[in-house]
Amino acid sequence: MTHTPIFIGARIYRGSSYGAHHPLSIPRVPTVIELSRALGWLPDAQYRTSPCAKPSALTGFHTPDYIAALQKAEATQQPDPDFDLGTLSNPVFPEVYRRPATAAGGGLLAAEHVRNGGVAYNPGGGTHHGLPDRANGFCYVNEPVLTIRHLLGMGLSRVAYVDIDAHHCDGVAVAFHGSEQVRMISIHEEKRWPFTGALEDDAGGAAINIPVPRGFNDTEFDLILNDVILPAVAAQKPDAIYLQCGADAVTEDPLSRLALSNRCHVMAVDALHAMAPRLIVAGGGGYNPWSVGRAWTCVWATLAGHDIPERLPEAASAILRSLHWSRKAQPTDDLLDTLLDPPRHGPISDQVRTAVAVLTKRLSIQTGKHQP
Repeated sequence: MTHTPIFIGARIYRGSSYGAHHPLSIPRVPTVIELSRALGWLPDAQYRTSPCAKPSALTGFHTPDYIAALQKAEATQQPDPDFDLGTLSNPVFPEVYRRPATAAGGGLLAAEHVRNGGVAYNPGGGTHHGLPDRANGFCYVNEPVLTIRHLLGMGLSRVAYVDIDAHHCDGVAVAFHGSEQVRMISIHEEKRWPFTGALEDDAGGAAINIPVPRGFNDTEFDLILNDVILPAVAAQKPDAIYLQCGADAVTEDPLSRLALSNRCHVMAVDALHAMAPRLIVAGGGGYNPWSVGRAWTCVWATLAGHDIPERLPEAASAILRSLHWSRKAQPTDDLLDTLLDPPRHGPISDQVRTAVAVLTKRLSIQTGKHQP
C-alpha cells in the first residue's frame, strides 16, 4: 500500500462522556491524538475531521424508528426503554445521538478514503454491539456494519472483518449471518458478556469464533494469529480488511480477565497490513485510560510507519500523567513513561490448542485442502 494513512478524529470525543460512573467516562480518542501529536506522528495532512452521519445513512442497518428514538433521547434527555436507551449500560447523555453518529460518519469517511486503496484509522469507531432496533453494550450505532456495507455498496466483493476486542461482536454477527461476502473472525473471552460466539457457532458459514479462557496471553495470541486468523484471511483474498482493535483484552483492563500486552495489537496490524489493498482499523472496547491510550497510539504508529520509542519524551509522558480515573487503581511507571508493553508470554492452554486444531481443520475443509 503506497497511500498515506489517515487518522479520523472529532472534537465531540473531547469532553463527551457516558456519565461519571460509566466505564466510558474516560478520555480515549483525545489521548491518542495528543500523544500522536506530541510525538510528531500526526501532521495536519494526515488528520481528517469525522462528519456526523445523517439519519438516512444510519438506516443502512438500523431501523428508522430506532434512529428517531435516539435523536429524541438526545433532544429530551429522557430514557426510552423500548429501545434500551437510559439503562446502566446505555445511558442517555448530552451527545447520545451525535457522538455515535460521528463515529459512524468516521467509518463512512474511512470507506470513501480507501475506495481506491489505502489505510484509514478511526479509533472512535468499532462499536460492534449495536443492534438494528436498539442500543446494546455501550453501542448505540453499529459503525463496523455501516462501514462494511458501504464498502460492499461501492462494489467490493469480499471483506474480512477481524475483531480482537475482549467481547464478541454480536451486532456484526447479526448483520452478516450467512454472508458470502463478509468473513468475520473474532477472538473474545469465553463466559463473558454478551455470551455469544461459541467455537461451534459459524454464523451460517460466515464466521470463525475463537473464545479464549481467562489469562489468555501473548504466546496464545501469536498461535491463533498465525495458525487461524492469517490463513483464514489469506484464503478469502479480501478486497478490504476491517480490523476492530478494541484495547480491553490487555492485562490492565477492568472489563476482561485476559492478559495480553498491547504488542498483540501491533502484531495484528502489522500482519494484516499487507494482506489486502484496503485496510480500515477502528477502536472498540478499552476502559483503562492509560492502557487504551497507549495501545491505540501504538496502532497509529504501526499504521503510519513510525518507530515506537523505548521511553517517552517528557511532553508525551506528561499527557499520560495528566489523566485521571475514578477507580482507586493507580498506574505503574511503565503506563506513564512508555507506549509499548513488555511481552506477556505464557503457556498455551489445552483449550486454546483444541480451538486452533478444530478451526484449522474446519478451514482446510472449507478451502478444499482437507486430506481425509
